[in-house]
Amino acid sequence: MKTYKYIFGLLLLVVVVGLAGCRDEKPVTNVGKLHFDNSLKIPQLLEPTIGADGTKHFTLTMQSGTTEFLPGKKADTWGINGTYLGPTVKVSRGDKVSFDVVNQLDVASTLHWHGMKLPAAMDGGPHQMIKAGETWSPNWTIDQPAATTWYHPHIHGKTAQHVYRGLAGLFLIDDEDSKKLPSNYGVDDIPLIVQDKLFTSNGQFSEKDDTTFGTLGNEILVNGTYDPYVKVTASQVRFRLLNASNARAYHFGFTDNRSFQVVANDAGLLEKPVTLERIMLSPGERAEIVVNFKPGEETVLHSYSSGSGIENGEFDLIKMEAATKLTESAPIPEQLSSIPPIKAPKDAKVRQFKLTMKSEINDKKMDMNRIDEVVPAGTKEIWEINNFGWSHNFHIHDAAFRVLDVNGKKPPEYERGRKDTVFIPNGATVRIAVEFGDYPDPNHPLMYHCHLLRHEDDGMMGQFLLVEPGTESQVPTTLPKSDTEYQHAHH
Repeated sequence: MKTYKYIFGLLLLVVVVGLAGCRDEKPVTNVGKLHFDNSLKIPQLLEPTIGADGTKHFTLTMQSGTTEFLPGKKADTWGINGTYLGPTVKVSRGDKVSFDVVNQLDVASTLHWHGMKLPAAMDGGPHQMIKAGETWSPNWTIDQPAATTWYHPHIHGKTAQHVYRGLAGLFLIDDEDSKKLPSNYGVDDIPLIVQDKLFTSNGQFSEKDDTTFGTLGNEILVNGTYDPYVKVTASQVRFRLLNASNARAYHFGFTDNRSFQVVANDAGLLEKPVTLERIMLSPGERAEIVVNFKPGEETVLHSYSSGSGIENGEFDLIKMEAATKLTESAPIPEQLSSIPPIKAPKDAKVRQFKLTMKSEINDKKMDMNRIDEVVPAGTKEIWEINNFGWSHNFHIHDAAFRVLDVNGKKPPEYERGRKDTVFIPNGATVRIAVEFGDYPDPNHPLMYHCHLLRHEDDGMMGQFLLVEPGTESQVPTTLPKSDTEYQHAHH
């Protein structure tokens, strides 16, 4: 009898452990639940004040409030210049910009410009903390190709919470190339900020964090709108897709399987449009797609189960309803970008990074005082990222890159443009040619990290300095303690 009990106990243990291991894999869906009742909110374009020297000045205020997502229920939320999410900043290459980032929260935070090439002191990473009640005022000149970038907090240990509560917004850069695409913001150039959420029964955000990857939601918000639809008034619409979720990947496509043209990756336009029916984005990644519409038709943008390792849900995202009369759009140019692809020289330095299940990079967790890499400013290098556990992705600050290969094979054509965040499947080796910003600063570090925010918070992040070429060996690899006085502000 004891033997049977022992065997039964072992079997029970195997089942429980198995279920615990599968918790992340439980399929979730909202299909059939939505009525597409709510008109899509379009984040407002933030109007700058123009200084005497032409500098465009913007004010962004982080604040708390309440927002109604589910009908008749209000959630406590954070937002920027509002109660949830922030306005869209739109500038052109060559513009001088300055910001007042005002923190009206009751905790310290930061605001990081994800995808921006700029001096490290202006980056908004964990070293540029803004205490409650204080204002941070960065400024720089926009010097990079057109792109859909974004801004969000980047506090060591608390990024997931601050982003999840609503602190994020779009930062769009235009140049002569991008103006040839549909560019009437909110009309034929529409942002789609996609986030998954868990709601409690009374409509509050649940921050339940019980999966390997952090919070995975079972409801979707687009631009902070639950159950959304959008009216289409042009024959071609450019949608700027941003995966602003903490952990979930999306495999975007339409329920009628229509094709669309991918025209841009994270950090800029593709060389030429690529026609697809599906595109996968992991957290932090962006893509610009152009979709054709006929008068009176309807379709639903959907996320299909893709087996990427960080999601297996199936979600309706937003219904698109074309008007009975559509404005005729100009055709998409066959040549999109005049910027040559990123190429590393033959003698480029190769750096290797190992990602593990323990939220470590190269067997180390993030240390605010430790410099992990020293890189000559303005250089091009090859970074090889080897993933030994779970699925991850990889984002580098103040850099753009081109994916060279995944497990030795060239990436699909639509992933060959300028990027700053790349998905790294479990067991994969990804090589990228990285083009670094040309802003040497031996005192202010920049970050590279997993953009699954729970992993980043758990320590899956490293620091690098951009320095004057030739001075790499002269730079200390530790920072003075005073520079990291806020590192434990999240405790």
